[in-house]
This record gives sequence, structure tokens and C-alpha cells, in this order.
Amino acid sequence: MTDWAFLSATDLAAQIKRGTITSVALTDYFIDRIERLDGDINAVVVRTFEAARAAAVIADAAAAEGRWLGPLHGVPMTIKESYVLAGTVTTWGLERFRLNQSKHDGLIVQRFKAAGAHFLGKTNVPVDLADFQSYNPIYGATGNPWDVTRTPGGSSGGSAAALAAGFSALEAGSDIGGSIRNPAHFCGVYGHKPTYGVVPMQGHELLSGLPEGDLSVCGPLARSAGDLSLALSIMAGPGQRLGKGWQLALKPAVKQALSDFKVVVWATDDLAPVSSAVSSRALAIGAELAAAGAEVSFTARPDFDPAKAHENYQTLLNSAMTAGLDAEGVARMQRRADNLADGDQSREALITRAAVLSHRDWIRANGQREKIRIAWDDFFDTWDIVVCPQMATTAFVHDHQPFGQRTLAIDGVERGYFEQLFWAGLAVNAYLPSTVFPTGLADDGLPIGLQAIGGPFCDYETIGFTALLAERLGGFQAPSHYR
Repeated sequence: MTDWAFLSATDLAAQIKRGTITSVALTDYFIDRIERLDGDINAVVVRTFEAARAAAVIADAAAAEGRWLGPLHGVPMTIKESYVLAGTVTTWGLERFRLNQSKHDGLIVQRFKAAGAHFLGKTNVPVDLADFQSYNPIYGATGNPWDVTRTPGGSSGGSAAALAAGFSALEAGSDIGGSIRNPAHFCGVYGHKPTYGVVPMQGHELLSGLPEGDLSVCGPLARSAGDLSLALSIMAGPGQRLGKGWQLALKPAVKQALSDFKVVVWATDDLAPVSSAVSSRALAIGAELAAAGAEVSFTARPDFDPAKAHENYQTLLNSAMTAGLDAEGVARMQRRADNLADGDQSREALITRAAVLSHRDWIRANGQREKIRIAWDDFFDTWDIVVCPQMATTAFVHDHQPFGQRTLAIDGVERGYFEQLFWAGLAVNAYLPSTVFPTGLADDGLPIGLQAIGGPFCDYETIGFTALLAERLGGFQAPSHYR
């Protein structure tokens, strides 16, 4: 049988159009791989194989008539469990939503289907999409295809694992604290966190009709930068109501060579130190860029205090993450907040204060964020890309202890588990686009990904930058166990 597992979605669509493969054959191929190989990984936790086969038959019939359904005609894919897909439950890993089944497709699912794709199923997530790991009481834990004893990341961990193992041609996840980018880094694939607001959140929800929250975005994961660009073009654009009044026109990627870029390398930071493996990889990428003719700085930074910016992000992040508390939960948090010492800056204290933040205080925090966004805007008047870590380490061993008992070992030093939100927050809090790209393996045999952050609405530029890097350094590589 032809090895289609690790071809890009773009290549697979082209082969279907040329008639060298059929959608039915390709769909059965991926189904067979999932059934044979997903046991130890546990990535595709909701399976819609019969619906996928039926859609593949329709795609092949259309092709026989010379009708093409879109740029992903006949291509099978998977999608994060948190998206609404007709005939499946959407739980976000929460036991109380075990029976939360939808009869209708969410907006992003509709857009992928309109582009010709169909769905093999949905991929695993952590409880409430809030962890660097992907496990929950409904579907269990997902392992990393490079080493199943290690995390694939979270919250789009199942998404990245499915891609890395060759179970799916394309994926879509979501990101508020690195939930697309952490898994991309841990699993050695590509992931793009779009500029805030570029991709609607409709259909990525537990309950329909909820307003879109602050900070969170939907975006694609893939095995190539080209697939990221294609998927973003499918996902992006105003939601159903806003689409009545405006349309989106993102700036295209215009730079044709790495030498056209001005790049800043931010390899580590005292606020969130990273391992020598990760920092040295970032420095090495900077050296490669310089050798390719790019203008590179290892010292330039935007004009704000990183510590204050990170505190601002944590305030707004925790406010957004606790917005769904009921009255009893808010009252409980208020009692805790009233008993906090004035100088307590622990993670627990920050979460507690954010959960009961007054509207006036939120407005003030948002005003601080606006100053940070302006500083980034000024910075990107000079520079094009910031290359920096996404996480401090390669994929770590599963750790299902309570959050308060977890740490991450960074070059033998135990650091706070959520300290690494610093790197995720650089792009999230300022609403900036960020593309995580694979850079090869560390000495421990696990992938290292770095992120390329760009100016607002320069999504195709960050993706295009990683495509050019792949031409020079190589891109995705498949784990040996699943080739």
C-alpha cells in the first residue's frame, strides 16, 4: 500500500484531483492506521468512520463528474474534541457534559466541509481545556507519538499527536495559553495561533449562543507551513452575524527569502528560564538566519517591562478562565480573596483575585494591555519576526498530580509548572499571531519547536517565514515507530 500517512493535506488533495488516489481509499487508509496504531497513543477519542466513508463516496462521485468541492476535496481530517461536530458529543473533558450531543455542525466544521474535507473523528483534550497535558475522566490520557510515556501537550494534545502519528491530514485546535503551540512543539508539528478575532469562535463551545471570550482563538495544526496557510484561509473570516457587514482581507506573505526578514531572537528570560537545549536551539536558528542574510538581533526587545506584562496577562487570562463560575463559586472566591495578604503574588492568589475582578478593575487591566499592544506595534515597525521558545523543555513525563504539586525540571532545577505561560502570553495578551515550527530533535530524541511571533494581522507572514525556514533546515519529521 502506498504510504500516504505523512503527506501534506495539500499534496493529498492534489493526488485526488489527478486521480492517482481516491477519497475512499485514502479514508480507509487513515481509518486502518487509527485502528491499528492509536491504542497506545489514544489521540482520536471520538470516531466517525462511517460518516467519513459516506462523505468519501460523495467526494469520489463528484470527482468522477468533474465537480470539485473545494481545495480539500476528499481529504479526511480530525478536529479537537472542543469543536461542535454533528452526531458527536462535545465535553471539553468535563464529566457533566458527557451527553452534550449536537445535531448540527459548528461554523468552523462547516467551513472545512465546504472546502471539501470530511472528518474521521475528534481528538483528545484536558479537563476544561486547561493543562499542558491531555487527559480527562471520559477519554483517558493521550501519549506523545515520540514517547507515549510523555505528554503530547495540551489542550490540543490529541490534535498534535494525531498529526505526528499520521492518523490525519489536518487538524484544528484552540489557544489561550499555548494550547495550539505547546502540542505543536512537543510533537514536532506546525501550529498557528492567529491574530485575535481573525477566526471566529462560533462552534467551539460547550453551549451555543455564548459570546466569544477574551484572548482565546481557534487555529490550525498541520505537518507543513503550506497546510497552515490553506487551513487558515478556510477558517478565517467574520462569524455569521459580523459577516453581514464586513469581510476579512489579511495581508499576504510577500517576502520571498529569509534575507528579506528582520528577526529578533529572544532565547530565554529570567522570568521563565528555558533548558539549555531549547535556548541553544533558538540561538542556532538565529545564526542560521544571519547566515541566510537576514538581519538578526539577539538583544532588541519591545519597550515594556516583561514582568508587568506577564502579570497583566495572568490577570486577564485568569479572569477569562473563571468567567463561567456560578454565584456560589464567585462567593467562595470572594471569601478567599478577602483573606489574601496584600503582597501575595502566588498563582493561586492571582487566580483568586482575577475571578472576582470588578468591571472597573478589568477595564484598568485592559488599558494596561493596550499600552503593551502599542509597544508591540512600535516594535514591529522596525522588526518583522520574534523567534522565541514556546516551552522550556521537550515533552515531559505524564504527571497527573494536582496542579499545586507539579513542577517542571529545567536543567535539573525544579520550576513552577505554569511559569511557562510567560512564553505563550507574549503573543496571546497582545492579540498577535504566532506560528510554532519544528526545528529537529534534541539530544533526548524529542522534538523542539520554536515560535515565530509577528505583528498584528501578519499571520501569513509568520507562516511564510516558517515555510522558508523549512526549505533551509527541513520541516516535520515522523516518529520512527509510526513511519
